[in-house]
Amino acid sequence: MSEMRIEAATFREVLGNYPTGVCVITAMGAEAQPIGMVVGSFSSISLDPPLVGFFPGKNSQSWPLIAASGHFCVNVLASDQVALCRQIAAPGDKFKDVEYTLSHHGLPVLEGAMAAIECRVEQVIEAGDHWLVLGRVLGLEARRDADPMLFFRGAYGGFAKRD
Repeated sequence: MSEMRIEAATFREVLGNYPTGVCVITAMGAEAQPIGMVVGSFSSISLDPPLVGFFPGKNSQSWPLIAASGHFCVNVLASDQVALCRQIAAPGDKFKDVEYTLSHHGLPVLEGAMAAIECRVEQVIEAGDHWLVLGRVLGLEARRDADPMLFFRGAYGGFAKRD
């Protein structure tokens, strides 16, 4: 099979038909300030050992700060947290007026998140224009029964269970 050239716009359009959950990866910086980045590329990787993964872009300004801390928390967002998602995704003071608590491992857990998964950076693997970050799960909890935030075809939305 020969490889065809895939245009970036076509790649995004086609893959945009796959809905993804939305998470905020948080950590504490060197000066005890919270750091965060929004990802739509989070997954469970392994049960034994318990591993999760996500894919920050190589051009991310937040990822090197999170990586330097060696630990992170995956905050699974609910559909009513779109404003929070946009604030943390934007440049500037990502945590201005954002409510969070520090976990047992000293990681920011966002108020209203559906789940919090605390991890140690286990491995970082080069993956094209992104990194694959594997995290060893140190602790986790479901925090709220809510409608999850999804990203689909360039927009945020939710998914309500139907019986």
